[in-house]
Amino acid sequence: MAILVFFVAHYYLSLFTQTFYLHRYAAHKMFTMNKFWEKFFFLFTYICQGSSFLSPRAYALLHRMHHAYSDTEMDPHSPHFSSNAFSMMWKTKVIYNEVVLDTHDAAKRFEGDTPEWKWLDKFGGTVYSRLGWGTVYVLFYINFATAWWQYLLLPVHFLMGPIHGAIVNWGGHKYGYQNFDNHDKSRNTLPFDFLAFGELFQNNHHKLPMRVNFGVKKWELDPTYSVIWLLDKARIVKVKRKWQQPLPVAA
Repeated sequence: MAILVFFVAHYYLSLFTQTFYLHRYAAHKMFTMNKFWEKFFFLFTYICQGSSFLSPRAYALLHRMHHAYSDTEMDPHSPHFSSNAFSMMWKTKVIYNEVVLDTHDAAKRFEGDTPEWKWLDKFGGTVYSRLGWGTVYVLFYINFATAWWQYLLLPVHFLMGPIHGAIVNWGGHKYGYQNFDNHDKSRNTLPFDFLAFGELFQNNHHKLPMRVNFGVKKWELDPTYSVIWLLDKARIVKVKRKWQQPLPVAA
């Protein structure tokens, strides 16, 4: 039971920080927050992602490229230019590392307006940080695992952030339905969005990239939006209202 609770908690906390902080805040600035809360959620993202921590700046630049070049050869993670999900993940990793090192020329036009905490951003990507978190996960399993097969979950812990990205980009650009013609291959993969907290409404998001609620039909429920709505009511974040009206779609 302890292993199951730990795995589910790590999966969904890491997922939440990726969609809430890295995607909707760092990449799109769908809402604002003061410097205290920006640093708080930066640290929270680092803790929740752990060994698979993704730099908010690098994530933001890759994601802005993804929107600008959606499902073209310049898209950092389109499934339509990779033979399988693993090769897509590797391609994304290579480009991500170049962005971190500031050597990827195509990303430079998307610079600016990203959260900054240079020390933590740099440390989170070091081998010391990644191995340190990996050691924590292994020690937890040594203490609480009750069967050998439970150790097979450890690679998911190690690669949690990239796995979330692969689910969204592979599934959300290959499978599902479209509410809008975006001149790309984005889809809404509703049956599997329980694995993505709203991120698998990719077709909606590519049509309305500044809308904080990724669902546009009444039955398209975006769990992350519910949390953002509460944070907005608590005045921890402030949603940018002018972008929030949905376009009409067919019933």
